[in-house]
Amino acid sequence: MATIDDVARAAGVSTSTVSYVLSGKRPISAPTRQRVERSIRDLGYRPHAGARALASSRTNVLALMAPLRADVNVSVIMQFVTGVVTSARAFEHDVLLLTQDDSAGLERVADGSMVDALIMMDVEADDPRVPVLVGLRQPAVLIGLPQDPEGLSCVDLDFEAAGRVAVRHLAELGHREIALIGSPRAVLERHTSYADRMLRGFSGEAASFGLDATTQSCESSHTGAVEAVDAVLAAMPGITGIVVHNEVALPAVLATLRERGRRVPEDVSVVAICPEDVAVGQPTPLTAVDIPAHTIGRVAVEMAMARVEGEQPAETRLLAPVLTARATTAAPPTAAAHLNP
Repeated sequence: MATIDDVARAAGVSTSTVSYVLSGKRPISAPTRQRVERSIRDLGYRPHAGARALASSRTNVLALMAPLRADVNVSVIMQFVTGVVTSARAFEHDVLLLTQDDSAGLERVADGSMVDALIMMDVEADDPRVPVLVGLRQPAVLIGLPQDPEGLSCVDLDFEAAGRVAVRHLAELGHREIALIGSPRAVLERHTSYADRMLRGFSGEAASFGLDATTQSCESSHTGAVEAVDAVLAAMPGITGIVVHNEVALPAVLATLRERGRRVPEDVSVVAICPEDVAVGQPTPLTAVDIPAHTIGRVAVEMAMARVEGEQPAETRLLAPVLTARATTAAPPTAAAHLNP
């Protein structure tokens, strides 16, 4: 197997010159560079990954913190992960996945110079990990939006706007009594950024249209969905529109409505906030605001690499929500027809 010394001898240069050609840390004349590159090709030389990292101060690895908690939808999380991994490969980077949410893990990979940048998901409004990220040498990107990003780059769906778009769709169809069946209680109590913003958008837009509205947390299970639907129907018997922001509970929400004699959309219109494949994968394709997980993951990597290259200051990008009307929303029934299903 060829070594850097073999390349240097074949090209008639010093080993440091070969190193500079590989790392780009010093300018090398075009003829010398071409001679070294030809020797590398002829000898089939492959620099050791560790040597490349030392020479360039790069590891070609990104860290992704994606906590796998019991109250998160792992399948949706993995869509974000796929977007990150796929995009990272386009930048010739691998991804180190961190599944715990402790700051010690961030500091460990950063202090050990294991990664070029960090991407963090499942961001809380007042996230204790944010000050840790700010203090690290490597740039960081948040998939989420804390109250104070402190100079970190952020990318996410604009969940507050998504809540408004969903409510506006129902209001323009004529619905006056609506509900949000949302995230699990633990997610809301942690003030996870996306859940807080969804709630704020839903409540604000309902108020602006003068709608009667209620919100209900929902555990990510069949039992949780049944309890949430029953609580909504008890609180608002005349309800005609429901926004669901809980992908795991979504099928059971629809099933429970049917079991309670509420047809979709004849009696109750349903708007989901979920990835497109979840919406169209139901027995009846759902009117939905898409959560573009792959796109968000790709943008996060692009932002991270721009920071690594020093080409981009910290910024926040919130993707505009897009609602696609399908088979689960319609104009509401008359009050008499609804109260006597």
